[in-house]
Amino acid sequence: MRACILAVAAIGILPGQTLPLADILSRVSEEAEMFRRTAPQTLSEETLQQRSLKPAPRFHPRVGSGATARPVAEYQTREIVSEYTYASLRDSPGALHEFRQVISVDGRPVSTPEKARHTLSLDLKSEDDRARKRMLENFRKVGLIDAAMDFGQILLLFTRRELHNYDFRIVGTDRIGADEAIVLTYEQRQGNQTMLVFEGKKTIRAKLDGKLWVRSSDGLPLRISLRSQWKEQRQLRRHEATVEYAATPFGVVLPASVKHREFLDQELITENLFRYAPFKRFGANAEIKFDATGAGAK
Repeated sequence: MRACILAVAAIGILPGQTLPLADILSRVSEEAEMFRRTAPQTLSEETLQQRSLKPAPRFHPRVGSGATARPVAEYQTREIVSEYTYASLRDSPGALHEFRQVISVDGRPVSTPEKARHTLSLDLKSEDDRARKRMLENFRKVGLIDAAMDFGQILLLFTRRELHNYDFRIVGTDRIGADEAIVLTYEQRQGNQTMLVFEGKKTIRAKLDGKLWVRSSDGLPLRISLRSQWKEQRQLRRHEATVEYAATPFGVVLPASVKHREFLDQELITENLFRYAPFKRFGANAEIKFDATGAGAK
């Protein structure tokens, strides 16, 4: 693996760059492994603000200039607040998924945070996957146009065993908040196509590319963007997402926000903005307790 990273690192170091590519990828993969181990032991309050294109109205015959004029796009907005964490399905233990229990929809209470956390705990410690899959279905039933999921953990694209699936290139420097950052591009070249977008009950997998921002001083991942696109009935469907990561007191970076946008050709279909309160750790400052592996609640 080290030899693979060094082969990619043959690209020259840019002016002002303090870390070679091999060291950057080593640090990013370490953070991804830490995320896999630690994220299932954490909890946050997620606020999702969605702006989505309203469905086309029923057909009404038009005459005159109105017959050729393109209808003006109309968007609707929703806000969903949920208790939020990560866990695996028992039939696919190697993959982390996002799990939620809704607290409010468009300002209308659905549950108290305490009750939502309790329900989350009971469902995650279930012996089979039915309760967990029910949580995924329930989140799609609150009236969202496109319940896009599993973006918060895209850092897991870059675990050590997955690095060989991508071509990396250092392209410049940037600033993320107070931090100087090195910017890399990545493009998927082989392996499983790992993007998951839920549209109704359909799961889409497509090739990925994007950018990775890491802290110049030590390679800590600060931001990851991705893009995935495919042809669908002669139109180009494109998904874009940007995840802002923040360091936590318990030694892992976790998402501070996620912005996801879906386009059909050049028209914006849906925009999802997820924001996260500071994460808590189970057993320390949240009442749900997990076992030592982080695999289930007690």
